[in-house]
Amino acid sequence: MGCSSGGCSSGGCSTGGCNKKNVFDWFSNIQFASGVDEYNVVEISFRNGTHKGYFINEKRIDLLKEEFVVVEGSSGYDIGKVSLRGELVKMQMKKNRVDPNKEPLQKILRKAEQKELEIMDSFRSKEKEAMIRARLIARNMKLDMKISEVEFQADGKKATFYFIADDRIDFRELVKKYVTEFKVKIEMKHIGARQEAARIGGIGSCGRELCCSTWLNDFPSVTTNAARYQNLSINVEKLSGQCGRLKCCLNYELSQYVEAVREFPTNLSTIETEEGTAIIRKTEILKRQYLLTYKNDPASDYYKLTLEDVKKIVEMNKKGQKPASLASLAIKEKVVEAAEKDEDLVGQIQLKTIEKSNKKNNNNKNRNRNRGNQNGPSGQINPNQNPNKNPNSNQGPRPPHNPNRRNPNHKNNNNKK
Repeated sequence: MGCSSGGCSSGGCSTGGCNKKNVFDWFSNIQFASGVDEYNVVEISFRNGTHKGYFINEKRIDLLKEEFVVVEGSSGYDIGKVSLRGELVKMQMKKNRVDPNKEPLQKILRKAEQKELEIMDSFRSKEKEAMIRARLIARNMKLDMKISEVEFQADGKKATFYFIADDRIDFRELVKKYVTEFKVKIEMKHIGARQEAARIGGIGSCGRELCCSTWLNDFPSVTTNAARYQNLSINVEKLSGQCGRLKCCLNYELSQYVEAVREFPTNLSTIETEEGTAIIRKTEILKRQYLLTYKNDPASDYYKLTLEDVKKIVEMNKKGQKPASLASLAIKEKVVEAAEKDEDLVGQIQLKTIEKSNKKNNNNKNRNRNRGNQNGPSGQINPNQNPNKNPNSNQGPRPPHNPNRRNPNHKNNNNKK
């Protein structure tokens, strides 16, 4: 969807609102039938999309997307921005498991006025300072927790403190000190490292915005088994996201790998051939291939066999039979031959370029040498050479010599006494 203001620079969003769980409203230009009204529940985003809520538009206020509205709060009011309206709101509520029949929704009061927006901005500007003070208070109380973010309500009557903690924490005394310090109603919300990364946002190693901050709503657990199933090396630096946990994208293709692995024989590490025992070095699951070498031959080549061929060899080994060799069943790799040809071609091109450059330099040297030796080594005219003809040129005789024309390389000896 892009930024509503400010634009993006230096690989990040200047407003923090790029693609924060946004949905393209492809129903926006569809007209309703006569007698049918628009769905009266509206999706409202707060703080540039860090969290969203659903509110009833009982008064049927004519609202536009990206327009600020005043909504009911737990104490007082809050201000948010219209992010989605119409029939797609039903689908979003079903996706986020929000049932208006079980959970009564709060109401949209009115459109926000300029004065109310200024009051909201004044409290928003105090959030960073409040977070620093809240962290200092928690540290002095020796609580093992991290205050991730502080969010003030638009009217300034309530502040929500988001914190991260590994263990259960009794923060009743902490809340009392926060009330004394900030003079507002305090709400504490425990979030995980993934939720913190989703609220902050950023760019992943893939070059795209974080999935958790753009479209992911649930955060299922990710284990190292997901990497093992996909034959990925257990490298914590490469497999960890900005939250410090394993990347959520490790689960995206896991189901395909789990389904494909079922066709492979279990607990298979070696197979027997007449040339010796072969060890399975690598299993390429999606390609349905094995990479094997001979056990007793350290200089053995690598052989690629299909899953079907390996299954046949396993069945032969069970009957006491052995294939002749791996080479007779290996997949012929033409890619390697093409790569070698490409390397040879690149080498030939470089060699031709060097030879052409050397030949050009030699021609320039010979041309300069012929010009310097045109009158012989002692400056006398060579009787076998026409002085009016350049041996390296086919443009006819030279023009007659003009004594009044100065040669820039000729030294003037008239001034010598």
